[in-house]
Amino acid sequence: MTEQWTIAPSLDDMEIMARQAFAQIPAELARHVEGVVIRVDDFPDAETEREMELESPFDLLGLYHGVALGDKSISDAPQDVDRIHLYRRPILDYWCESDEDLQHLIRHVLIHEIGHHFGFSDEDMEAIEAAADQYAA
Repeated sequence: MTEQWTIAPSLDDMEIMARQAFAQIPAELARHVEGVVIRVDDFPDAETEREMELESPFDLLGLYHGVALGDKSISDAPQDVDRIHLYRRPILDYWCESDEDLQHLIRHVLIHEIGHHFGFSDEDMEAIEAAADQYAA
């Protein structure tokens, strides 16, 4: 059953939804991001806006910060924790425009960010998402 919202989900609500979505991603993808931190913010910070050359803070739904799996080495000292940022207000804006299920949209953003980080093609991510949809059903 799809949860019906009468008011926009809070940051905490969306973080819970993101953790639920993350728990449902396919094992082939999840094994590459074990221990990743999921953070939900209303918008990207000013530095991210500049780096991504955003015209508007609504232009970015999520972002993966970390070192690509192929670039990691056991001899390297970790510089920071791998993390996924989800941006609540842009996601909610997109959700309202698309009429898509919010939980599905959040899972899509998670898979998309992880997939691009690991160099997956759009076709690879579509296949992974299809598997996630079947797994979540």
